[in-house]
Amino acid sequence: MKRLKLTVAYDGTNYCGWQIQPNGITVEEVLNRALRKLTGEEITVIGASRTDSGVHALGNVAVFDSETSIPPERISYALNQRLPDDIVVIRSEEVPADWHPRYCNSKKTYEYHIQNAKIPDPTRRLTRYFVSFDLDIERMKKAAQYLVGTHDFVSFCNVRTDVEDTVRTIYSLDILPVGDEITIRIQGSGFLYNMVRIIVGTLVRVGRGFYTPEQVQEILEAKNRKAAGVTAPPQGLFLVGIEYEE
Repeated sequence: MKRLKLTVAYDGTNYCGWQIQPNGITVEEVLNRALRKLTGEEITVIGASRTDSGVHALGNVAVFDSETSIPPERISYALNQRLPDDIVVIRSEEVPADWHPRYCNSKKTYEYHIQNAKIPDPTRRLTRYFVSFDLDIERMKKAAQYLVGTHDFVSFCNVRTDVEDTVRTIYSLDILPVGDEITIRIQGSGFLYNMVRIIVGTLVRVGRGFYTPEQVQEILEAKNRKAAGVTAPPQGLFLVGIEYEE
């Protein structure tokens, strides 16, 4: 028996998130089914990040245990022949038997993409959050810096979050405008349920002038979800990748 690691990219548009749900098809379910067909074994993957419905990934990570004779580096090619076009295994490799994608120290990087224009681009509607109002980038950049560091992010997580410890560390939070697109790039030790999308919704409120940049500090200190902005829609969010410590 060996443990195999998959790096997975997917367009989350047609899925009810990563984790298996009773009410719709998920990325995890499709991967499990393809692996069972490939290996003939009853396989269930363990995912690193349980992305929400409609959220995309360029580099999520999953592991599974198998007795397959297929060389680890060839599993990605064999698996991609059995997966739909909106899920791709970028890489497959063997890892130690006790390696776990959620319990190893890591840095996760997310990007949130906004189309900031007067007229929406229909070709980007499934991968961008359309905002027609003018956004003040400098105010957003200033506000973002209040979130960098180690804080209790309870104001920035869904009220249904089922964790006791809401302290997380954000290593960097950058606002990157190019043309009519604004990319919000955030790297951290880990993220709470809806945390990135609530941060984005709050920064958009700053950009529109509803909050001052300094109020973001007050929102953090309030430790109350109602103090922060709305949750930005899922389609603009991408899990870019996960870096694990050696």
